[in-house]
Amino acid sequence: MVLALTVCGLVVALVVLGLFVFGLRRRLIQRSGGTFDCSLRWDVPEKGDPSGKGWSYGVARYNGDRVEWYRVFSYAPRPRRVLERSAIEVAGRRAPEGEEELALLSDAIVLACLYRGTRLELAMSEDALTGFLAWLEAAPPGQRVNVA
Repeated sequence: MVLALTVCGLVVALVVLGLFVFGLRRRLIQRSGGTFDCSLRWDVPEKGDPSGKGWSYGVARYNGDRVEWYRVFSYAPRPRRVLERSAIEVAGRRAPEGEEELALLSDAIVLACLYRGTRLELAMSEDALTGFLAWLEAAPPGQRVNVA
């Protein structure tokens, strides 16, 4: 009986510790500011895929001429993807379709992009989209930026 209570107590403590580390990591990512909630789908087929598969929920952070994207459900201290402003080409935007609506936040807009030959999609709120497009267009003189 004592062993079972000890094991249960350890399991509960580990779960609480894990949740605390998730929260601490997100707080550290957001500490420097310039963050927004952003789902990402990498290497999207050319015809699109409204099934909702492949989307990962995350937090993006502006860092100079880069956007760093972190998965929410991860303990990794480094970003999963780093997108350089000069290599991002916006192909279009759309509303979520089909089962995507269930996989994304309710107010999300999907932005189709090309990044160094790889098709990707970013889903974010209308306010975050406005900020992201403004950031893309605010590239230093001499940099090529393609915004559709």
